[in-house]
Amino acid sequence: MLHEHRVLTAHQITALAFPSFRSGRMRLRELFQWGVVDRFQPFVSVGTAPMHYVLAPAGAAVLAAEDGLDVKELGYRHDRAFGVAHSLRLAHIVGVNEWFTALVDHARHPSPGEHATLDAWWAEARCARHFGDLIKPDAYGRWTAQGQTVEFFLEYDFGTEVLGKLTGKLTGYAALAEATGITTPLLVWLPTSRREATARRLLHRAWRELDDPDSVPVATAAAELLNPTAEHPSPADEVWLPLDNHGATPARRALHQLLTAWPHVPPPVTDDEQGGADSLALMAPAPAPMPPATSRGPSTGRR
Repeated sequence: MLHEHRVLTAHQITALAFPSFRSGRMRLRELFQWGVVDRFQPFVSVGTAPMHYVLAPAGAAVLAAEDGLDVKELGYRHDRAFGVAHSLRLAHIVGVNEWFTALVDHARHPSPGEHATLDAWWAEARCARHFGDLIKPDAYGRWTAQGQTVEFFLEYDFGTEVLGKLTGKLTGYAALAEATGITTPLLVWLPTSRREATARRLLHRAWRELDDPDSVPVATAAAELLNPTAEHPSPADEVWLPLDNHGATPARRALHQLLTAWPHVPPPVTDDEQGGADSLALMAPAPAPMPPATSRGPSTGRR
């Protein structure tokens, strides 16, 4: 996960793979001492930032050996991996990873009668390798809950990007849909409801000007809509508002319910299904995220 997503905080790693922060902290300390992971703590003006972890040389050697590769073939360089500590995009990268980590945490702590999984999570670099000639989303994901699956691209707005640049990306997503023949929803995550309202006006104007608007279903949500008193708030909650409801009453929906707003979008197929709708996830399978915890404790699979 560190190799794929570049940097994860101690809290994010705990949510992904450990039953408690204490057990995660102890394990991470051992991995750091063995040179499997490296760590840094960014400066913040208020409070204390959590420890941030990146892949270290020993960890890269293990991953390369598992795949029968040399470390160079893995595409790993320690200076580049640790360089994210000084990147101007560090907060944005951590924010995107927090977004997906919250989904995994939600799946590991479901409500009574609920079953959910994050089936795929591609980092920005992986998306760029596959779609970069047309569009470079912040991430790609695939979420299943209550028997419904939705795959999506994510545009994570940190509140600093000019919204006109965000809306200009719709033409790239339309070009990708035309090239692949696959209609993939676009989720736009914004920090506040006020910024979401402004973004929706601009997005709707640009969306209507597309040659085939239905090829780019768009939904927006704002971080401040999450319930601060919930034990495990996440983007899976009822915070999503489709840009076009196809005649249905506008209403916030849970992530897995979004396809009900777009009847023209077929559900993605799974690996063992034959025929039917295509799926971007089948074009180049990505490393699966950590599975939900079971009664036997956290997964002991590949980290």
